[in-house]
Amino acid sequence: MMTNHRARNHAVLEFIVLPLLFLTVALLGGLRVSAESTQHFIFLAPPLVTLILASFLMILFARGRLINLRSWIGSEQPLLLNASRALTLLAIFFASAQAFNSVLPERGLLHALFAFFFLWTLWNNQFSQFDARRLVRSLAVLFGTAFVLKHLLLASLYAPEAGWLKRIAGALLEGVSLGTLDVQAFAPTTGYISFFALATYVAGLFFLNIVPEETPDNNDDARQLVTAYHRLSFDERKAVREAITEKPKTNLLPETTLLIEQREAMDDSEASMK
Repeated sequence: MMTNHRARNHAVLEFIVLPLLFLTVALLGGLRVSAESTQHFIFLAPPLVTLILASFLMILFARGRLINLRSWIGSEQPLLLNASRALTLLAIFFASAQAFNSVLPERGLLHALFAFFFLWTLWNNQFSQFDARRLVRSLAVLFGTAFVLKHLLLASLYAPEAGWLKRIAGALLEGVSLGTLDVQAFAPTTGYISFFALATYVAGLFFLNIVPEETPDNNDDARQLVTAYHRLSFDERKAVREAITEKPKTNLLPETTLLIEQREAMDDSEASMK
């Protein structure tokens, strides 16, 4: 019964919850609220640079084993399962692009600086070692930092209802940058929408670390077992060999028993030499 519940919950998470989370991010990431009195909604399509950033991010997901493509899509799996997971991967890609779109300034010098910062960070991460949990944590910090800079710092400086001190600071920044900042002001509701979209995206990445279950690979397990055996000390290796060969020895052929004893003697001699 417990196995049935686990399989059902796993299916609901993979085929319903995950797609809904990433589709929500894809819809909300480009949503803005106008600073005018009407406060109408504005939908901004993701710039080309966000698609490049999303591509780098998908490569990181594969390298960090947050997405194991061999277990996601394979010739041994049903066609509908492969199609469903392919669509989920597509939703993850566009959700990643819209997550970047949500924290990128819309135009001006800051747009270029933020884009360069993201590109540089993701490019350097391509050559780093990541596991899935560490990757999710680093992305949460990355998006959180960009959110604070755009929707708290810059938004407060360029808000229409900002105080005189903030207006002076914004004017000084414009003067220093020779008017290249060109920050577009939006209603404060935009920050709430962006926060919800980013929180949903990080939650989706967290659940992505759970599904789908990896298909067991006997060859990988065997290699890991051999590697772990070689890392043991001499006494630990001897205890492992005795635990493996103690009971079957009585039923082995004399030649096989002799080979095992010779191998043990060789290990003993190597250990004594060390």
